[in-house]
Amino acid sequence: MMSLSQILLMILGIVKFVMIVQIIMSWLINFQVLNVRQPLVYQIWEGLSRLLEPIYRPIRKILPPMSGLDLAPLVAFIAIYALERIIYNNAGMFY
Repeated sequence: MMSLSQILLMILGIVKFVMIVQIIMSWLINFQVLNVRQPLVYQIWEGLSRLLEPIYRPIRKILPPMSGLDLAPLVAFIAIYALERIIYNNAGMFY
């Protein structure tokens, strides 16, 4: 049981890392530090968006429109944090 919880925690850690990369990249794109017209930037941005869209889509359906402000990553972060706490508590692990 301990190894299963460690695998789940590792997957959640990877998802959090990918989310942080996408959030920072979206800031850099919005502040025009990165240009989406560059092929490498576009490929990375599309890859991250395709990876995270299945996580964000159900959250965006529930959240009301916020006039350009996307709170789906924040809600997903809180949900991942809550899942990590549940796994730690149920597995008897301490961090």
